Amino acid sequence: MSQQTVNFPNTFAEIYGFENVESAKEYHMMIHVKNFMLPFEEQLQSLVDTFYEVSSGLAGRPQAVMKRYFLSDAANQAGLVREINSDERSALSIIQQPPLDGSKVALWAYLVSDIEPTSTQSGTSVVFKRGKYTHLWTGGLSNEEKNSQSQTALIFKRYIKRLSEFDMTLERDCTRTWFFVSDIDNRYSGMVRARNDVFDSCGLTCDTHFIASTGIGGVQQDPSIFVQMDACATGGLDNGQKHYLYASDHLNRTSEYGVRFERGTYIDYGDRRHIFISGTASIDHKGDIMHSGNIINQTNRLLENIEALLKEADASFDDLAQVIVYLRDPSDFQIVRKICSERLPAKPLVIVHAPVCRPGWLVEMECIGIKKTEYPEYDSF
Repeated sequence: MSQQTVNFPNTFAEIYGFENVESAKEYHMMIHVKNFMLPFEEQLQSLVDTFYEVSSGLAGRPQAVMKRYFLSDAANQAGLVREINSDERSALSIIQQPPLDGSKVALWAYLVSDIEPTSTQSGTSVVFKRGKYTHLWTGGLSNEEKNSQSQTALIFKRYIKRLSEFDMTLERDCTRTWFFVSDIDNRYSGMVRARNDVFDSCGLTCDTHFIASTGIGGVQQDPSIFVQMDACATGGLDNGQKHYLYASDHLNRTSEYGVRFERGTYIDYGDRRHIFISGTASIDHKGDIMHSGNIINQTNRLLENIEALLKEADASFDDLAQVIVYLRDPSDFQIVRKICSERLPAKPLVIVHAPVCRPGWLVEMECIGIKKTEYPEYDSF
């Protein structure tokens, strides 16, 4: 693996590369604006220019699979983001979660070499195949039903139909979801009820498994949209390739307090392990909030929890390829950035303003890891 930061006049890019393999090379990239005096259109264009310049120089000439834009004002900015990405084949996610470094926009991009991605459903999904595996990444699923519960139910209905087009199912093949909920303190419960109902209908229980997930505050361009879902799924896995992470000495099962998602999931391929850590906060093994009101201690505790989940996957912070940090209070940015720079140096990382699903949680973090492994009984990624 490699980590590097590339500087440009108006931007800088943090890049994690999983390159030293014979099969596909993978990259996670976080691009940040550093010239805050530029108007939004110029900040956005600088990000896009940086993405193309950096990606064109990466080994294997990788293709973008997923792009997520973090915006400061979706109502006035999302349209231009869609316009400037109209020819992209990657799945596109756009959400108002203001970057807390002072910029108007930041970009996370996931890229894979040696693929021919195919865009589906007007660019909200991209599918690519490698060997026996089919990978489907989806961004920006939403609708205008009357409340968060009915919107979530329809999102799942449409997503399940999309999965079926590739001979996949939610319960077998979906690995990771992200839910962005506007006014999360009031609308999160509706999203959870709908998700629980869907899982019941699919036979997903605490005795089988759930799906790794983040449920976090986020605002769409259209104020009538209360919920957006992004997701990734992989079809063609053998029994035993997908595993779930619990770290039960640090965390409890989410079903114990009425929500249903896995703390983490990892997939073993013949040459690597993909690790998806769900949104993780300062919580103990009983499900109680730890260090109420103390941002330093909450940040350190969530890092301890993530470290325990990674350890269960025989991984560590060194294997992290991407990190997103969500803060309820923007004034905590400098403190959290300092802790992250000390504990997770040089990682592709972005810190955004997004309330967590419980008001007592001041900070939440999610991440994706890639670890080199050898499992000859499985096909390579």
